[in-house]
Amino acid sequence: MLSFVIALLFFSFSNAAMDPDSVYQSFLQCLPSQSPDSAEDLSELIYSPTANSSSYTAVLQAYIKNQRFNNTSTPKPSVIITPTTESQVQAAVLCAKKLGVQIKIRSGGHDYEGISYTSSDPDFIILDMFNFRQIDVNIADETAVVGAGALLGELYYRIYEKSKVHGFPAGVCPTVGAGGHISGAGYGTLLRKYGLTVDHVIDARIVDAKGQVLDRKSMGEDLFWAICGGGGGSFGVILSYTVKLVRVPEVNTVFRLKRMVAEKAPELVHKWQMVMPNIDHDLYIRILLQPVTVNKEKTGRATFIAHFLGDSDRLVALMNENFPELGLKKEDCFEVSYIQSILFWDNLDYNTTAPEILLDRHSDTVKFGKRKSDYVQTPIPESGMKLIFNKLAELGKISLVFNSYGGIMNEIPADSTPFPHRAGNIFKIQYSVNWNDADPKLETKYLNQSLVLHDFMTPYVSKNPRGAYLNYRDLDIGVMTGDSYCEGEVYGLMYFMGNFERLVKVKTAVDPDNLFRNEQSIPTLAGKNSGESRKTMM
Repeated sequence: MLSFVIALLFFSFSNAAMDPDSVYQSFLQCLPSQSPDSAEDLSELIYSPTANSSSYTAVLQAYIKNQRFNNTSTPKPSVIITPTTESQVQAAVLCAKKLGVQIKIRSGGHDYEGISYTSSDPDFIILDMFNFRQIDVNIADETAVVGAGALLGELYYRIYEKSKVHGFPAGVCPTVGAGGHISGAGYGTLLRKYGLTVDHVIDARIVDAKGQVLDRKSMGEDLFWAICGGGGGSFGVILSYTVKLVRVPEVNTVFRLKRMVAEKAPELVHKWQMVMPNIDHDLYIRILLQPVTVNKEKTGRATFIAHFLGDSDRLVALMNENFPELGLKKEDCFEVSYIQSILFWDNLDYNTTAPEILLDRHSDTVKFGKRKSDYVQTPIPESGMKLIFNKLAELGKISLVFNSYGGIMNEIPADSTPFPHRAGNIFKIQYSVNWNDADPKLETKYLNQSLVLHDFMTPYVSKNPRGAYLNYRDLDIGVMTGDSYCEGEVYGLMYFMGNFERLVKVKTAVDPDNLFRNEQSIPTLAGKNSGESRKTMM
């Protein structure tokens, strides 16, 4: 009985939050012992809610892209550290390990569940990598070194500065952070032609749990494989990625066509899923399915949004041959440069908007939002499409985004990177709902819509396990406390399928004490062997 009481007291003490000021003072003392920089210089990188509260608040909120996680009840870090050099990152890692606090790593982009700046742990710090945003583009060897804190818009602009016929197959939102996007296997409109971000990563720099700076050669192929699609935050602090650029034509073509349910939208979406897997790899078509109100009646609309690596004549001929039902005409098409296509996909006027807007790190409108994901491997019948549109109209707010697969994705092995969703997937679904009002009742309503629609889609999506996409982070599908293999396996199999076990082995080898952990990180084999969730002690 006495041993039980002692254990309980120890558990309670270990889970009690430390005073933020004591954490701040501890880092002030620890960092100079682990870094070549002076104590005075290092103190300028540390923010605390007690020591410099106004600056702390400004830094914390600067890259919160989802206001769901920016209220008084949201857990706040004891300290924010904003390193500018690799040695400062090393020092922060070693001090966090010594002091026994959790590290949350933020690269400055989108984070749908806020796990890079909130935590279920009582004591945590943010290692904010926004200063690591240097981008070095080398057109001679068609590569770019991209700092983890750079945003995609900055990357696209820096490539554009050097070449009008090079690009990189990443996402369509310019304010997404490169570190998280690349490490989670980001994708964009070049998906069917060139695959994912991680299919073009050739090197990386990372600080591991021992505080070492490693590149591909020194980290080894297992760890390099893991951080190219397995999420960097489970294995260390990503400093930069070296990526291979891809060729794009001088003339690209885009279009955006809207079709209502009354204009046979369900039938057109059904045909789209039959056409896209094997159509020319130069073509990518996304469909946005939305509820709309027409003459006070709720109905649905499908918006077909396309990027074609070629001119409009070739695109129209291709569509007339393969998808004549959509009725694409030459006047629906807009021939643009590659950089203009990026502005188009960001819903900007590519004729009047200067590409320099891509350098604006805060050009997005901060909103409240929720995302979920699925994969479709068997065509959804027309009857099913009609039911989906009916459900969207019934729910009234949430929308679906269908992202076409096929092309080169059918040719890349499922285990070439941790991202497993390759051949056999017709398209990926993003469940998307945004709102602007901070009313908690609205949040409850819209989060419930996402759960209802996700459940409704069960008959139409992948099974055993049901797939999910890491970069559409979704805590509804599972959360890990401490280092529980059983909890981690639930979402791990959905995100990584047959690659999950290899990720666990890499994690165990490079971070056996589970220093780099979050609510959906990769567990270690110790978490499996213990048979229960455990709190990592340091």
